[in-house]
Amino acid sequence: MGTLAVGDFKVRKAPYMALLPDNVSHVLPCHTYRGLKKNESHEAYVARLAQNLEDEFHRVDPETVCAFIVEPVVGTALGCVPPLPGYLEAMRDVCDRHGVLFIYDEIMCGLGRSGTRHAWQAEGTPPDIEIVGKTLGSGYAPISAILINEKVIEALRRGSGCFTHGQTFQNLPVSCAAALEVQRIIQEDDLVTNVARMGALLSSLLHTRFDSHPYVGDIRGRGLFWCIEFVADRASKAPFPAAFNLAKRMANRGLEPGYDISLFAANGSADGWLGDHFLLCPPYIVSESDVEEIVKRVVKVVESVFEDVRREGFVKGMVNGLFEGEKGEALPNGAGPNDGLTGGGGPDEKLMNEIDGISGTGAIERSQGAPTAA
Repeated sequence: MGTLAVGDFKVRKAPYMALLPDNVSHVLPCHTYRGLKKNESHEAYVARLAQNLEDEFHRVDPETVCAFIVEPVVGTALGCVPPLPGYLEAMRDVCDRHGVLFIYDEIMCGLGRSGTRHAWQAEGTPPDIEIVGKTLGSGYAPISAILINEKVIEALRRGSGCFTHGQTFQNLPVSCAAALEVQRIIQEDDLVTNVARMGALLSSLLHTRFDSHPYVGDIRGRGLFWCIEFVADRASKAPFPAAFNLAKRMANRGLEPGYDISLFAANGSADGWLGDHFLLCPPYIVSESDVEEIVKRVVKVVESVFEDVRREGFVKGMVNGLFEGEKGEALPNGAGPNDGLTGGGGPDEKLMNEIDGISGTGAIERSQGAPTAA
């Protein structure tokens, strides 16, 4: 429950909110596509985010804050969002000023996935504590680990001399052996270098094929960790209604014969609830021809799904704030932002016909998959 509280993937958290601890708060994420203001420079944006963290520390009393936790490259919640230059350093400076531990969650983006051994190495800002998993054992065995720096080691040495912690499967020999072999292969075959090279190719091909797509809002990522976010309107960045199940439809289509690609679909990139995106996370051993084939299949899936969308008349009249009327009245049939999140098919046809062309007042303002002050 503590881990769930620290994260901010709202669809996952919502059923358990009453059970979550209340000593965790969240600050604004570094999300250029959604968070950068008009005419705001990257430097000014980073300074604003640093001030947001500083203000949050003072709101809760910095003497009560033990740690700040952030994904260097955000995973599922926002979709492969890399940090702006200087962002991690600015956050680290705030934490150092208050004596707060600086922690990286590199479960998804670390151990080579982002094109460097540790995702933070691209920025040059090390943490006090780093959490790793996933690629540690590469799925061959369940395992995760905590990496700590000398400052944390020295604090433990001055205290009890040990880290008192335990769980049922700690130090499991099979998992440790699998992780050791995975890391040996990654190192000996220089796979992180291949991730960086193939990631550059994947980036180039995705931008070439999708930059001009009318319903692609953003293409972002690093290494072999990429995301495509879809929007109903590129100018306003308005998301599709959740009832469309757009990302889920694409993931399902990818698994059909003739498409044959696994897309990691997710929701909430726009406001924590609305917004459709999918992640592409190819294996470290991919070749140029593999990357070209991956993009070819992605294009086929996206074109197929949007052909369905056009044929069903879902796209006509898409505008920002589709779920609210001009005066904020509820939509027909009790439609709401969570409708259809878990369904497997498209939205109700009658409902779509009724809301076709309705204009709204703006996107719902909710925090997203944000960094955390704990």
